[in-house]
Amino acid sequence: MESALDYHTAHALLEWQVELGATEALLDAPVNRYEIPETREKPKSAEPAAAPAAPKVNPVEIAKQLASKASTLAELEQAIAGFEHCALKRGARSLVFSDGNPAARVMIIGEAPGRDEDRLGKPFVGRAGQLLDKMFEAIELDRSAQAREETLYITNVMPWRPPQNRDPQADEIEMMLPFVERHVALVDPDFIVLMGNISCQAVLGKRGITRLRGEWTEAFGKPALPMFHPAFLLRSPQMKRETWTDLLSLKARLVG
Repeated sequence: MESALDYHTAHALLEWQVELGATEALLDAPVNRYEIPETREKPKSAEPAAAPAAPKVNPVEIAKQLASKASTLAELEQAIAGFEHCALKRGARSLVFSDGNPAARVMIIGEAPGRDEDRLGKPFVGRAGQLLDKMFEAIELDRSAQAREETLYITNVMPWRPPQNRDPQADEIEMMLPFVERHVALVDPDFIVLMGNISCQAVLGKRGITRLRGEWTEAFGKPALPMFHPAFLLRSPQMKRETWTDLLSLKARLVG
């Protein structure tokens, strides 16, 4: 038979137990007060995974791949136009690819476009270009001629104008050189003329045009002749005598 205690009786019994020293209620299972309680570590918040590092771009290798796929001069020009790794492209107005007849025996490789070249999209069209035309007309070569024996083909190491006409930097030259090499292979000239220090640096890996000019060498498997740049001759007309000697040396190779 279940007994029921009223509130006052139950409260009096509880106070009596407290007076006797009972301070906790009994549990169903014994508790070891000497046992160190287990601490539960809070799960660490998952840190977002670091994004994988972007693969390092090698502009020179990309240039080599693009250049090697070009089987015509038109395709090579398109490949250069699509090359996005040279910062000069973003500041230039025009892509300066070439001028003259690609059937020419003589291929001139200049340095980089200037203001007039950038504006018109052709190499050697300013004052330096006018002097270049006079120089080669003196040995009966003309970029506008149609006959292979009488014409010229002209390009530059750099297809875009550097800001303030500064010299191209070494990394800019390096990334554009595969296009120059492919350009020479497609034109397949008999002779190459390297106009100025930048051209010699790019193609021969040498500077010092005063020392290099007039000395026949080899570039891309072709006989090559370093010469003073016409822009230099405009500033130093006294050096035209040496340039005339170089032009006669080229003429001798052409008729020899």
